[in-house]
Amino acid sequence: MNLFKRTLLTGAFLIATSGSAFAQDAMAGHDMSAAGAELPEICKTAEGMAGDMAMDMSHEMDAAHTDLMAGMDVTNKQMMDGMMVEDIDVAFVCGMIPHHQGAINMAKAELEHGDNQWAREMAQKVIDAQEAEIAEMVEWLEGEGASE
Repeated sequence: MNLFKRTLLTGAFLIATSGSAFAQDAMAGHDMSAAGAELPEICKTAEGMAGDMAMDMSHEMDAAHTDLMAGMDVTNKQMMDGMMVEDIDVAFVCGMIPHHQGAINMAKAELEHGDNQWAREMAQKVIDAQEAEIAEMVEWLEGEGASE
């Protein structure tokens, strides 16, 4: 394994494990089928290379915080796998799609549970912007990115 990949995996591990103090089993009882964006095939060439990136949740949370964290295990693993694609340009875009999906997931939790009008408006802006950017990235991957 070259130094770049080893460094990337070490960084990914540190990021993934830094959330361990936030929750206990945030996934329990939650349907996570929609939590992660379906990645284009080009992003799946390195699937599984990042290893088990599941966050170790250490204490209970209320429903609002559970929903806020629920999609992160899915998107974190997708992001780490996507960044392992050999071509750096494709790896960047493949990592950004689940990164943006994580922001969407968090914003949806705010809309469901939040009561501050400014925060709710910001959440909707995040959803609108990130969905548009995901669509643009998928389009690039299916076109120019596929030839990289």
